[in-house]
Amino acid sequence: SGKQVAVLVPTTVLAQQHFQTFWNRFAPFGVKVDVLNRFRSTAEKKQVLKGVEDGSIDVLIGTHSLLNKKVVFKDLGMLVVDEEQRFGVAQKEKWKEWASNIDVLTLSATPIPRTLHMSLVGVREMSVINTPPEERLPVQTYVVEYDMNLVADAIKRELARGGQVYFVYNRVASINHMGELLEAALPGLRYAIAHGQMTGRQIEEIMTDFYEGHYDVLLSTSIIETGLDIPNANTIIIYDADRLGLSQLYQMRGRVGRSRRRAYAYFMYRPDKMLSEAAEKRLKAIEEFTELGAGFKLAMRDLEIRGAGNLLGSQQHGNIASVGFGMYVSMLEEAIAKAQNKEVEREVSIDPAIDLEVDAFIDDAYIKDSARKISVYQRLLHIKSKEQLDDMTDELIDRFGTPTDPVDRLLRIAQIKEQARLLGIKSIVRRDQQLTIHWHDDSKMADWDMGAVREDLWKKMKFADTKPATLYVSLNGMKGSVLTITEAVMKSLSQKSSSKEGL
Repeated sequence: SGKQVAVLVPTTVLAQQHFQTFWNRFAPFGVKVDVLNRFRSTAEKKQVLKGVEDGSIDVLIGTHSLLNKKVVFKDLGMLVVDEEQRFGVAQKEKWKEWASNIDVLTLSATPIPRTLHMSLVGVREMSVINTPPEERLPVQTYVVEYDMNLVADAIKRELARGGQVYFVYNRVASINHMGELLEAALPGLRYAIAHGQMTGRQIEEIMTDFYEGHYDVLLSTSIIETGLDIPNANTIIIYDADRLGLSQLYQMRGRVGRSRRRAYAYFMYRPDKMLSEAAEKRLKAIEEFTELGAGFKLAMRDLEIRGAGNLLGSQQHGNIASVGFGMYVSMLEEAIAKAQNKEVEREVSIDPAIDLEVDAFIDDAYIKDSARKISVYQRLLHIKSKEQLDDMTDELIDRFGTPTDPVDRLLRIAQIKEQARLLGIKSIVRRDQQLTIHWHDDSKMADWDMGAVREDLWKKMKFADTKPATLYVSLNGMKGSVLTITEAVMKSLSQKSSSKEGL
């Protein structure tokens, strides 16, 4: 369409690889492609900036330098962001400034929680590629304590089949010492060290030599996380894996297994170290999701572990506790629908308040894990039919056994609440020896024969008084628990209302 395209990538090596691919792809069509990274000289950079401004360059590939104010496009139509999870909020705020009149395509094997959440709620469109390349095998993954004997065995096994190894050690200060330890364990080992404090030229030479097979092991920091495609390297060992994020771990595992051979990944943590809860969850997730195309599932787990963050501001974590997640999602859906000029359908549903002054909760004897308890409470809150409640009760019995007394009371209250919702009841409150049932709307009671209701219940219980839309039940002298009495009242009300329309 006569527009220009910007391709933003996180690393110099990846920019160079993309440049080669784009150049080969577009060369026959007269499309001018160029790259902006630290491998280019000052004179070359000036030439590129001039070409972008006068429109002679159609596609510009670059690292963070693309976000510089000096880069001025003549007529930018599209921004492609590769490895989107590697960019911080500050960079995203910058490209949002461009995004008002251009198309933005972000690519990631493991989108960060905020981006994934935006896709799930409809702020952004999402397309998932599930088909792996032909003959690609899943990577065999191990999460183990660090042991130099195990490291040496893993390296020997890979070298015995003519392969190469990545060893990720993410500390520049002591990376040379780790090299000496490897050399001591495996005399004659051909290894190279690469880290971000080297010059671009040095890194490029080491990467090229490793690709050509001059080294057995590449000992590097996390700079290999993206942009390397070396089919002969099929074992990766990651030291202090608990210090890395879930997305980083997944990306690093993706450096191996890029051919028909079975690949191996070892995620190691120090034997004397107490892992944090989040680190344990990350390592468990990376070990659990090994099938091809598991990045989406991993990103979903990351969303669970870290939370969704703030959609509009620059904070990584938004605080939605003040309105509650349900209300937040509802408001968000409404705002999105409004922005898309769609009709907003509001579901009018009364959520009755039930306060019977009884102990109803999930005790430790039934479910010990607090996270599971919260999950069950949340599901009980969102139940909207008797079928859902019955299904959930069956599931709880299946998973945790016969409910204890407090849990049984909780489920009975949920049953009462569901009946109350169907009857249009706003609240059922017990205070001392009186049960007050209050309807949401007087009109709900207009065609009710309250005298008949009162007469039917009179045989079983006493009433202090009856007003339109309110029922007062006296508990004095009544046999049975308040729960049993409330259930009897609800049963009778349900029978009386069963023939009424709209109730």
